[in-house]
Order: sequence, then structure tokens, then C-alpha cells
Amino acid sequence: MSPRNSKTVEELANSLNLHYEDKVRPCIDLVDSLRLLGVEKDLHLPAIAVIGDQSSGKSSVLEALSGVALPRGTGIVTRCPLVLKLKRVERGVSWSGRLAYQNKVQNLLKPDDVGHAVANAQNSLAGNGKGISHEMITLDIESSKVPDLTLIDLPGIARVATGDQPLDIEKQIKDLIEKFIKRQETISLVVVPANIDIATTEALKMANKVDPFGERTLGILTKPDLVDKGAEETVVSTVCNQVIPLKKGYMIVKCRGQQDINSNLSLAKAIQNERDFFEDNSHFKPLLEDGKATVPLLAERLTKELVEHIGRSLPQLQKQIEQKLEKTAKELRKLGDGVPLEEHEKNNFLIKKIHEFNQILSDVMRAEEDLKNSDAKVFTKIRTEFKTWKSHLDKKSSTLEENLRDEVEEYTKTQRGKELPGFVNYRTFENIVKKHVVELEEPATQLLTDITDIVHTCLKDIASDHFEAFPNLLKAAKEPIEDLREQEYEKAKEKVKAQFKMEKIVYCQDGIYSWKLQSVKQKPEPIRFLNSCMQLFYCPVVALQKNSF
Repeated sequence: MSPRNSKTVEELANSLNLHYEDKVRPCIDLVDSLRLLGVEKDLHLPAIAVIGDQSSGKSSVLEALSGVALPRGTGIVTRCPLVLKLKRVERGVSWSGRLAYQNKVQNLLKPDDVGHAVANAQNSLAGNGKGISHEMITLDIESSKVPDLTLIDLPGIARVATGDQPLDIEKQIKDLIEKFIKRQETISLVVVPANIDIATTEALKMANKVDPFGERTLGILTKPDLVDKGAEETVVSTVCNQVIPLKKGYMIVKCRGQQDINSNLSLAKAIQNERDFFEDNSHFKPLLEDGKATVPLLAERLTKELVEHIGRSLPQLQKQIEQKLEKTAKELRKLGDGVPLEEHEKNNFLIKKIHEFNQILSDVMRAEEDLKNSDAKVFTKIRTEFKTWKSHLDKKSSTLEENLRDEVEEYTKTQRGKELPGFVNYRTFENIVKKHVVELEEPATQLLTDITDIVHTCLKDIASDHFEAFPNLLKAAKEPIEDLREQEYEKAKEKVKAQFKMEKIVYCQDGIYSWKLQSVKQKPEPIRFLNSCMQLFYCPVVALQKNSF
């Protein structure tokens, strides 16, 4: 071994796991346990998603981090989301693996079993062709030579469908990738070959689309050994965040190539060769010294990023869980106790259920009901309608004098008969009064309709909430509600019509009217006299309407 490195190959491999060991595992275990419980179906958990174009070196990076050989080949290799859970154990503890998908679990005895097991799982979920599936595969690995880390490997982005691939394979893959990386809880690990123009990579474009400020994106450059002579400084500028800036920046790694795999180069030896490569390259050595190169430093960086991300996400995650629990608890309360099995208990249960329903209705009628969310009480809603009605009546009263003056003048000009000047035709007075009273009838009827709808909706909602788990009871409760609505609405509507029918009869012995009439008689102008009489008669009608509902 070169004297410049005092560490052994094995020590270098183990250095992947030394940083943050005591702090990170509890955080990662917490999120992994939530994911295992299926919480991710309802909540988005903190995660690192690995994306890249086809042949970007994505699989090689994951192999270097996990210490196992994942499926390799041409075309689409990763065809299902693969949750890779790495857990470091004490030195001397045997390697162990576990593959799970759908309801199947497979224990793996050695690292060499992983590639074949993952390939079989993908064939089971996505078929034997080259299609993809949104179903997740979970791979748990426990080893003394892996970092504490959880990653989600996503299919490589295909540009053109080949062979028996679906014609829309590119869209399918992008939709799957976007489903993960658009979540604010996901860090995107974008793998890009160092020997191509980074601006042309589809993976980076997708990450930029959902994370335009690069706050959740970390770039990983691979294959530095394939960079053309003279192009090294461009790669250095990229890693130094000077080409396409990302808040989390970039790192660069050199993993095993196909030739290394064919020659059975071990992962531990590949780590040593990687370090030697960066130390020997005058262009890339500064990147190593800055902590931006090699797989071991990438592992430390990813672990740090994931733990910090989990820490930032936990308060919001806790809030989401509490909200879900509260919502679920409410739904359970609505379902109530289960129906008893004994016949006599069933009768008691039914009687209790109906009694509780009647009690809720009584509470509503007394304005003592329990409110759901921010909803208002029924009486409050009805009072709002009354206020609107009062405003309408006040507006009509305030404009009465102005409108009457024009109407009286018009009637006087067009309908004055044989009466002498100074006398007002009684028919004129009666017609004007009736006209203004009739104008109130339609809005009064509409007010009745609106209030009826409020009460009707309230009763239906109560029935639905109380009998939701019992469709027959719900139907039995809603039928009388509908019948009652129609019957009582028609009764009330007839009363409103009867009241307006009476109001249109110009006959008043009201004491206030008679008392004020004496002062009005002192004013000789016929039009003003008629105007005053109209107001004396109309205002009590308006007052009566305000108090009628």
C-alpha cells in the first residue's frame, strides 16, 4: 500500500460508518418504522430519492454505499422504487438482508443474493418485460460496512422506448420520479456523469422543475476517469457550484465500472482505488481536500443531510400525524359503539340511538348544539337572514318619501278626475299603498324559503352524522324530515300570503296613525298631505313585517 495512506483498505471501508453513528440511527429508525407501518400512504416522510438518466452511474453509486451488487444491464434496470435501508451493526456481527414487497418477505443470507432477489421482485411487480411499477420494494441490509442511511432508488430516465417497452415509457418514468421528488420532504440526489454537459441531463431538469432554487437537490458527478483531457476544469467548476448552482452543492465519486466487476474487484478495494485516483489527479485533488470527493465522504454527507432533514421535518410531521389522528378519532366517534349481538341488547341499542338523535334535535332548537369545526349555530345563521331582511325594510322606508313624491305627482297628473283642486282621489292613495305593500311580498317569501333551507340542511346533516353507519336508519330518519319540510313550509307560506292579503286592505284604526294625522292636517299642500298619509300607513306595515318572522 502507498505510504501516503496509513489506513488499511478495511479501515477505509469502515470509515463510512464512524461519523454521526450514535446520533443518526434513532432518527433514521423513527422514519423507517413509520414507513414500515404504512404511514407514507397518508403522510410524506423525509427521504432521499436517487434519480438519474440511464447509464448515469446511479447503480454504481448505490452499490458503493450499500456494499451489494444491484441489478445491472442495458436499458431500464431499476423498474420499481427500491427503498434501500442501510443499518450499521457492530464489527463481528454477520451480514444480513431482507427483501419485502407486497405481502412477501425474503431473507437473504449473503450479499451476492441481493441482485437476483431484486430482479425477481421487479419481475413479479412489473412483469418480465421492460415496464415499470409504482409498487415499492424494500431492501434492508445490516452490516458493519455500511452507513446508517435510507435511500429510495428510482428508475433511470429513458429517452426512447426500445424493444418491448411501452411507447410512453419516458412519461411513465417521469411521472413516477416526479411523484417522489415534488414532495417538500424529499431530498433529490441527482446522479450525472462527469463526462457530459450537465445542463443537458433530464434528471437535473426534473429536479429544477420541482425545486427551482435547488434547496432540496444534491448533485453527484460520476465517471471522472472518463473526462476528456482539458475538460477537467469544467468538472471542477461544476463541483464547486459555479455552473448550475444548488444550495446543497455537488460531490464527485468514482465507482466500479463493468470491467472492475468482471475482474471481481471488491468494493473495499474499489474505495481504495477511488481515493488513489483523486489524490493522483492534480485537477481533482483539491476537491478531495475540500471534502467533495469519494464515496466515504459522500456517505457521511448523505447521512448528515438525511438526519438534519428529518430534524427539520419532524415538527411538521408530528403536526400532520396529530391532525390525522384527530380526524380519525372523529370518524370513529361518529361510528359509535358496535351493534350488540344479543337480541334484547339490539332493541336497547336502537332505542338509545333514536333517543340520542332526538336529544341532538332538542339541543338545536334550544341553540345548545355542539358545533363542528367552525360552523355556526342554526339560530346564528337564521339571525343573519333576519338582519338582511331588516336592512331591506329599512332601505325601503328610507326611500319611501322620495319615491312617493314622484308617484303622487304622476297619479295626480294622469288620474285626477272631477274632484276640485285641493282634494286627493282616494283610489290614487289606495293604489299607491297596495303597490308598495306588494313589493315586500316576494322578498318575504324568499326569506321564508332561505330559513327553511337552513333548518332542513341542519336536520339532514344531523341525521347523516348520527346514522351514517346505519343506512336503513338514516333513510327512516330522512323521510319524515323531507315530509315535515314540505308540510311546514306550505303552512308558513300560506300565513305569509294571508298577512300580505290583509295588509293590502287599506283600513287602519291604529292610534299612532290617528294621532299623527291631526298634525299632518294642518299642512295645506295636497301632495305633501297625501305623502304624509302614505308614510303613516306604510311605516306600521314595515314594522309589522320586521316582527313577523
